[in-house]
Formats: sequence, structure tokens, C-alpha cells
Amino acid sequence: MSQYVLDAEVRVELGTGASRRLRRAEKVPAILYGLGKEVVSLTLDHNKVIHMQEDEGFYTHILTLNIGGESVEAIVKDIQRHPYKPKITHLDFQRVDASQKIHTKVPVHFINEEAATKGGNTVAHHVTEIEITCLPAQLPEFVEVDVAALEVGATVHLSDVVLPAGVVSVELAKGADHDQAVVTLNAPKGAASEEEAEEAAE
Repeated sequence: MSQYVLDAEVRVELGTGASRRLRRAEKVPAILYGLGKEVVSLTLDHNKVIHMQEDEGFYTHILTLNIGGESVEAIVKDIQRHPYKPKITHLDFQRVDASQKIHTKVPVHFINEEAATKGGNTVAHHVTEIEITCLPAQLPEFVEVDVAALEVGATVHLSDVVLPAGVVSVELAKGADHDQAVVTLNAPKGAASEEEAEEAAE
């Protein structure tokens, strides 16, 4: 059973005006789609959602939606926020089936950056999430990239990232020319010019 459980109600009143009234009542409008079933409009308690979404796992775990006594497993596919208020204005959920692969994105966690940046080196993140496909049970909360042993000037690409069993990179599946850069370790600013100056002096 998912650790992320949300109670939802089927929304009958639709349209901009109805959504505005829901938000004033501390409710979040949402939709649920996928698996060839009809799209269902929902409402959720805003305070429960705003609290739950503070956990990164909310975006990558399988969630359980309780809708009129029925439990539906889903993942968050899109979340819309108010431009300046701490408010969520809309959610999109996609149904999942344990036997069918899902297509989603997971965050990248870069570890051991302190070791890599000794001496003034800088770490340049080229991506913050990786697009993947996998079965729901294999969905990772995040993917780790260790930069401790990265040499100055070197770049980690998608093909260098170790993904959990059953998890496939969508970009790499398109071919070798889609092997994106993930992270690069750069020398301190000015270091190259200083070395060139020393070589010239010699």
C-alpha cells in the first residue's frame, strides 16, 4: 500500500468559476486519466496536498487516491502553482497498472560534491531529472550520481549513470546521439589562464 494516500471527491461542477470557488474553499481541482478509462474530475483537500507535496517522494511514488470508497493507484503527472502565493491550483494524476510500464521523470541527487569541489573546483549540473520508463514497482524515488571521483574537466553522461534494475532511460533508448551530459567538474575560474601564463614564462 502506498504511503501517500489522498481522499478525493468526484467534481460535478466544472469550469473556471467552479474552480475558483473550490480554491476559496481550500480545495484543489484535479483530474485523473489513463489506462484507457474516462477522465475523472476531482477535488482534494488543499492543506493535505500542500503538506504532502513538501516530500520529494510525492512526485515519484505511486499514490493512492480514495475516490468514493474505491482505491486508485496513480502518479502525479503535472502540478500547477499560484505565481506568488503558496498555493497549488491544479493537479493531474495518471492511473497506473502494476503490469504496465509507466513513463515519468525522477530527480537526480548529486552526492559527494564537497569532495569534488576541494581546491575551488565547481560542479555544473546539466540536468536535475531523468526521464525513465519502468514498471510501477520498480519506480525509484531518485537516481544518485556520485561525483567524488570525477576528474577536473570530465563529464558524466546518461550512459554513465547506473539505473536500478528494470529502469530504462528514455533518451538513451533513442540512440547514442541522445547521451546527454549530466554533470561536469570544472576547474577554478582563472586556473587555466594561470597555467598558460606559467608555461609561457618557462
